[in-house]
Amino acid sequence: MMKYILVTGGVISGIGKGIIASSVGTILKSCGLHVTAIKIDPYINIDAGTFSPYEHGEVFVLDDGGEVDLDLGNYERFLDIRLTKDNNLTTGKIYQSVINKERRGDYLGKTVQVVPHITDAIQEWVMKQAKVPVDGDEIEPQVCVIELGGTVGDIESMPFIEAFRQFQFKVKRENFCNIHVSLIPQPSATGEQKTKPTQNSVRELRGLGLSPDLIMCRCTTALENSVKEKISMFCHVEPQQVICVHDVSSIYRVPLLLEDQGVVGYLSSRLNMPIETKSRTMLTKWKEMSDRSDRLLEQCSIALVGKYTKFSDSYASVIKALEHSALAISHRLEVKYIDSASLEPTTLQEEPVKYHDAWQKLCSADGVLVPGGFGVRGTEGKIHAINWARKQRKPFLGVCLGMQLAVCEYARNVLGWPDANSTEFDPESKHPVVIDMPEHNPGQMGGTMRLGKRRTIFKTSNSIMRKLYGDAEYVEERHRHRFEVNPELKSHFEDKGFRFVGQDVEGERMEIIELDDHPYFVGVQYHPEFTSRPIKPSPPYLGLLLAAAGKLQGYLQKGCRLSPRDVYSDRSGSSTPDSEISEIPTCY
Repeated sequence: MMKYILVTGGVISGIGKGIIASSVGTILKSCGLHVTAIKIDPYINIDAGTFSPYEHGEVFVLDDGGEVDLDLGNYERFLDIRLTKDNNLTTGKIYQSVINKERRGDYLGKTVQVVPHITDAIQEWVMKQAKVPVDGDEIEPQVCVIELGGTVGDIESMPFIEAFRQFQFKVKRENFCNIHVSLIPQPSATGEQKTKPTQNSVRELRGLGLSPDLIMCRCTTALENSVKEKISMFCHVEPQQVICVHDVSSIYRVPLLLEDQGVVGYLSSRLNMPIETKSRTMLTKWKEMSDRSDRLLEQCSIALVGKYTKFSDSYASVIKALEHSALAISHRLEVKYIDSASLEPTTLQEEPVKYHDAWQKLCSADGVLVPGGFGVRGTEGKIHAINWARKQRKPFLGVCLGMQLAVCEYARNVLGWPDANSTEFDPESKHPVVIDMPEHNPGQMGGTMRLGKRRTIFKTSNSIMRKLYGDAEYVEERHRHRFEVNPELKSHFEDKGFRFVGQDVEGERMEIIELDDHPYFVGVQYHPEFTSRPIKPSPPYLGLLLAAAGKLQGYLQKGCRLSPRDVYSDRSGSSTPDSEISEIPTCY
């Protein structure tokens, strides 16, 4: 029987349910179980595709083109799985499916209501999606971790709570358990850990028909025993069912934190799961990774030039991909967030301090990254940053819009086309070096981009990117864009050493750019950050970090292999330079 673990949250949203759900899945997967994950978002949007990054953070893209909540990115990175768009369930999707059924006459003239029709649809969706293989081996998962977004008591999440109240009886008690994540505030005035918000949250959850099996307490410092006993007494659980999840140096320590407090043992007995007792290599690697990240001494700084820099979750996968690559080369990462609009001459006139501060950050960075984005605001600032990186021979990576703007910059300053632009920003440009794609539907926003996993063919054998990908003939990466480089102007660029080394299968879309006579000037039309993993960093980001740390040429000369001290060992304890570890390819 499938085992279902529902993760709910109380007191505040953004408490860390996604990381905790991912961590629970990780420690269960390390026991040899096949684990899948579902994220429920109670908003009425069909998917996350039309959100501003300031709403819920970045929009994560899946292989099948699903535009989903960033928590699915956490699931994929932690569990190393490939999810589909139906693993993200929203109120909009549920209501849409029920209304479509009603229009077809599936309800035979009955009154369609929240209970039972909406709640039944939620249960059916979860049971169907839980069986979809996610490991690439076509084996049906054994455990499904379900994260319910928002906070218990929110009016929009009520149908989902009611659905799971019924669901626990449908699948039987031994196949369903509830983990409730709550906040333990610690006012600075007294320094005392307060349990009242958690008591109230659990009482509300119980009143709605769900009883938590584990209460995971988010706190700044480790939970005191007296506090744990108080929560146990007032929330009607055993002390061992109260789990402390305090702030740690790295999110990769959270699975280890849960493991140390006996979460696997509890879930094994509560859900009657057969769990292997042998040594777990996967968790050993997580421990090594966490230990290494804590003791890194050398530092590498990357300037992230974007327009959503006030909210770090806007670039969650980008930051994670940089962290994975920095860890692989044993460097501590420093990200310098730069609002691209601050680099523009108009800012010099209006806010000179802001302008000079932004340029100081850019000039002091070891490498420059221009990520994806939409809209005209800040694009000229990004072009200034790209121009500086090209002229100063600073390592540069442009992703999606970043690559398109690198093409614009080169056209303006090398090819001598001062009005070169994207038709997204200047439809009247005489040199439209970036144009909208034929299949783009300007009348509708949602789901009309070129989305999901697409193949990119390398057109040359001496490309840096091809070497970083392990000399592969092609790569398959995830896309999310409406505009593309104008293929009719390709020859003008290549004559000057600006090469389009990767193209789509038909040879019509430019996917990867490289600039000759530059340490690392790369642009990719796809989003490589979505497939980066802690132990398998994304090659374009790895190349940027290697170039920024001055190690790229040595890495390429070694055949794209890291030295033994940069590789995770399969043994317990921590890796050292003296470990007898054979050199292994980093990624692909």
